[in-house]
Amino acid sequence: MRIMGLDLGSKTVGVAVSDPLLNVAREVEIIRRKEENKLRQTLARIEELIVEYDVKEIVLGLPLNLDGTEGERAELSREFKDKLERRTGLPVHMWDERLTTVEAIEIMDADGIKPKDREKYVDMIAARVILEGYMEFAGK
Repeated sequence: MRIMGLDLGSKTVGVAVSDPLLNVAREVEIIRRKEENKLRQTLARIEELIVEYDVKEIVLGLPLNLDGTEGERAELSREFKDKLERRTGLPVHMWDERLTTVEAIEIMDADGIKPKDREKYVDMIAARVILEGYMEFAGK
């Protein structure tokens, strides 16, 4: 059994998965789309990855404002959660993603990834950070 972590952006979705024993998370890919509202291919790719990695549950980042309130991005994430649950039949947990991008940048700095190359990695590293936070909290 594995858990999938997702970081939903306006034109990307970062994807990470846990190992079968739920000890570690690793980056998988960044799914890109041309327009924010065009989700059909994104959802289809997520379904392919669910099958490929034998995923049994999903953790989706919830982009809260720094003061903890929800804005437009959080609403879009909740709508995406509903679509994921309907299409996949899997439980989707929302996880506070505040400052995950900052943490992802710190990880890239530590790994020596140059600023000009960050967009190739930041979303999937953020997905890993979201997944790791959830796994630690849930005791998985």
